[in-house]
Amino acid sequence: MFKCFHVEVNLNLFHLELSRMKRGIYGLKVQQVSFILLGLVCAMMLALTWKKTTFLTSFVPTRSRVLELNRDEADMMEILVGKNSSEQKEGNRYESVGSNGTKETTVERGNSENIISANIDQTVAKNLFQRTGAEAHSVGKNKSKEGESYLAAPVNSAIEEPFVKSAQTGTIPAAADKKVHTKKGCNYAKGKWIFDDSRPLYSGYDCHQWLSPMWSCRLTQRKDFDYEKLRWQPKDCDMVEFTASKFLKRMQDKTLAFVGDSLGRQQFQSLMCMVTGGKETSDVADVGHEYGLVKALGSARPDGWAYRFPSTNTTILYYWSASLCDLEPINISNPTTYFAMHLDRPPAFLRQYLHRFDVLVLNTGHHWNRGKLKANRWIMYVGGVPNTDRKIANIVGAKDFTVHSIVKWVNTQLPKFPGLKAFFRSISPRHFFNGDWNTGGTCDNTTPLSGGKEVLQDESGDPLSSGAVNGTSVRLLDITALSELRDEGHISRYSIKATPGVQDCLHWCLPGVPDTWNEILFAQI
Repeated sequence: MFKCFHVEVNLNLFHLELSRMKRGIYGLKVQQVSFILLGLVCAMMLALTWKKTTFLTSFVPTRSRVLELNRDEADMMEILVGKNSSEQKEGNRYESVGSNGTKETTVERGNSENIISANIDQTVAKNLFQRTGAEAHSVGKNKSKEGESYLAAPVNSAIEEPFVKSAQTGTIPAAADKKVHTKKGCNYAKGKWIFDDSRPLYSGYDCHQWLSPMWSCRLTQRKDFDYEKLRWQPKDCDMVEFTASKFLKRMQDKTLAFVGDSLGRQQFQSLMCMVTGGKETSDVADVGHEYGLVKALGSARPDGWAYRFPSTNTTILYYWSASLCDLEPINISNPTTYFAMHLDRPPAFLRQYLHRFDVLVLNTGHHWNRGKLKANRWIMYVGGVPNTDRKIANIVGAKDFTVHSIVKWVNTQLPKFPGLKAFFRSISPRHFFNGDWNTGGTCDNTTPLSGGKEVLQDESGDPLSSGAVNGTSVRLLDITALSELRDEGHISRYSIKATPGVQDCLHWCLPGVPDTWNEILFAQI
C-alpha cells in the first residue's frame, strides 16, 4: 500500500512539473515570435528608405555607370562596342574601296540607319554616356589607327544623317549635332561676267584651220576686242577650268557630237579651237567618212565634219540639222523636190550613229519661221503623212512638238547606251534692234555688259527647252540668259567684205560667247 501511495505521489509530481514546463515553452515562443516580427518590420522600413538615405547608401561600394544605362543607351553601347565578334555579325557588313585604294568596312544595325565603323576603339564607348542631371549627351569622338574620326549620335534622339566618310572628299562632319549636307548640282546659268586678262583661250588670227573666216572678227574691220576678255563665273560654285589636256583626258576613247543649226556649228568650231589652242596642227585626223560626212556632188559643203585626236582617240563632230527633224525628199527624181519634214521622227543620222556617241549636244531654234521653211521647201509631216493638226500647223506649235519629240526619243535610247550623256542646248538669243535680220535690224553696241553683267534668276531663259527635258535624263545646257547680256559680242556690221546695210546680230564673234558654252559643257561631262 505504501508503494502504491509513493508511486501515485511521484506521478502527481511528474504531471505538475510537466505542466509547468509546457507553460514555459509556450511563453518563450510567443516572446520570440514578437521579436522576429518586430525585426521584419524594421527591415522593411529600412529597405524602403535605403535609397533615400545618403548616409546608408554611402556604405555600399560605387558601381560603374555603364551598368545603369537605360535600354536605349545599352543598345547604342552594344552597337559601338559589341560583346564579341559574333554579335557584330548580326549587322549588315559593307566593304568598299576608298579613294586612296584602302578597304573600309562599316556595319549597319537596327532601323536607325546608323552607320558606324566596325573597328571603333572600345575606349571611346566607355566615355560616351556621361550624364549631367537628367540629360544624356554623347559626343563620342576618337581617332582610329587610320586617323579617321567616328561620331555617335545623341542618345534618345533620332539619327537623321549617317555619319560616314565621304568617298569623294574623304571628310566627315566635325560634330555629332550637325547634319551632313550634300552639295547640290551647280546652276551654271546663274552667275556673272567678269573681266579676265588671261582670255581669250585662243587667237582669232591663228585658228584659221577650224574657224570660218566670216566668224573670226579679228579678220574684219572691227577694232574693239574687249568682248574677248570676259569670263563667266557661276554664282554658287566654281566652274572647272578648261584646258586642252583636261578635255582630251576626260574624253579619251570617246566621241562628242554636235547636232543642230549654224549656232551648233559655231560651238563645234569654238571647241576645235579651244582643244588645239588655235594652232594649226597636222596631228588631227579627218574621219568624216566614218559618219557619211563627205561632200556630195554639186554641194557647197558636206553635211558636217568629224575630227579625231589620235593621242587620246577623241573624236569631235558636227552634223547639220537645223530643225532636228528627219528630212526626206518627196520626189527623189526631181532636183527641185519638196522635202517631208517629219516632226515626230529624229534625223536619220542620229538613228544610224547614236550608238557611237558618248556625248551628244542638240540644238534648234532660229530656222523655225515661215521664210526658212519656204526657202528650204520643207512640208510638215506627222505620222508619215502631211500634218493636218491645226495646233501643230503654226510655227510655235510645230517647234514645241518637235523639241519634245526629239527629247523624248533620245531619252528612250539612253538606257540602251548607259555611257551616253545627252544635252539639249537652250536657244542662243538674237539682238536685233530697230528691225529684224532682213528689215534693217542692227546691233551696234560695242561696250561690254552695258545692259548688265549678272543673271540672278533660277529659271531658264528658254522655257521650251527646259520644259522638254524636265523629267527626262536629257540634260539642259542652259546658255540663254547669260548670252542675253552679251549683245556686243555679235558679228554685227563687221564682215570681210563689209557689206553695207546688213548686220549679223545672230551669230557670234569667235573667240567669244560660244567658248563659254563649251566651258559649261565641259564642266558637266
